[in-house]
Amino acid sequence: MPRPEPISVWLHGMPVAELTTNGKPGHVACRYTEAALGRWGDGIPVLSCSLPTRSRPYREARNFFRGLLPEGAAHSAMASIAGVPAYDTFSLLRRFGRDVAGALVIGADPPEASDGAAELYTDTELAAEVAGLDERPLALHDDSELSLPGVQKKMTLISTDRGWARPVGGRPSTHILKVEDRRFPGMAAAEAACLRLARRLGLTTVHAEVVDVGGIPCMIVSRYDRTVGDDGAVARIHQEDACQATNTDATIDRGRGKYERGGGPSLAHVAALLDRHGRTDVGELEALLGLVTFTVLIGNADAHGKNISFLHDPDGHITLAPAYDTVPTVLWSKLPRRPGMSIGGCDDIGAVTADHLVAEARRWPLSERRAHQVIERVAVCTRDEIEAVAAVDELASGVADRADSLLDGLVPP
Repeated sequence: MPRPEPISVWLHGMPVAELTTNGKPGHVACRYTEAALGRWGDGIPVLSCSLPTRSRPYREARNFFRGLLPEGAAHSAMASIAGVPAYDTFSLLRRFGRDVAGALVIGADPPEASDGAAELYTDTELAAEVAGLDERPLALHDDSELSLPGVQKKMTLISTDRGWARPVGGRPSTHILKVEDRRFPGMAAAEAACLRLARRLGLTTVHAEVVDVGGIPCMIVSRYDRTVGDDGAVARIHQEDACQATNTDATIDRGRGKYERGGGPSLAHVAALLDRHGRTDVGELEALLGLVTFTVLIGNADAHGKNISFLHDPDGHITLAPAYDTVPTVLWSKLPRRPGMSIGGCDDIGAVTADHLVAEARRWPLSERRAHQVIERVAVCTRDEIEAVAAVDELASGVADRADSLLDGLVPP
């Protein structure tokens, strides 16, 4: 059987890479174009920190590109629509790669070949779409050319002046709708409250709202990897998650590869990439510690390598992406308490102290004085703001108690 024709990867309208496959399960090879090498030179993380520019092809680039696709039922649904095996990452990207996380457009045709369309939902149609996500994950239709990583039940939307719309033919979406897990009532409201809190603290740009769609609680969030101009035009911002950036196979061991204990990246790995590729390493390390401190304060044990990401600027530098997954997992006894990434060696998110946070920051390395300042600032601001955003008393009291505990444990350097 002949090998499939190459497919191109565009970034902000420029063809920056070409993908090929040898046909083996999951195989994707990547070669940067002459245009990309001429624009950036060697050693720049244009696509990914794990795939810096070079003239030689990457004979195996699966982990980054597989990371653009979902897991579980949504992955199987994609394969069914495309008529290819679920392991065929190359063909799935050819079929669904025109609107993915970040700014890449992947496919046989250039971005300008089709702008796609926005098909308006009525309230009834949107409710039916959400109710049918078990049968049609990601709300995929035959004309869908989109992908979202992860396992949660969700779909993409486009915000218009006439209401919510469905992206058709690779049209860039502006929002993501997440359906509340029925096993954990109140999760949508709690996560939205934590996102609003993170926004007040300057840790995210994401807007979150909780809506009832046909009797199903859902959270709708704005995409931090999209901007919308005054004319309504949507622009993409390139990003990648920490698993992609560290060349980690997050799918191994039934998806446990994204956790540090399953071979996924650690906070030290994240810090090292910010130090190597960031514009202002100390500022970025402080931002990382601020995010980790916030994660501890809200009690989120699910901050793994797919839930921390980087933004790529046009010059090839990276910054920490806004917070986007902020579930206070400690509110549900059936959810694990072990942090997705170890924090100063502590194995219980509810037991992390200021000493653990300082010890973790010193590994990156961030000075004890700077670490102390960041922890104190985030804890004080969180304690002061939580009452204004908390959806339930249990969340507010728990966050306030953890903030007081961290502050009581801070010993000035």
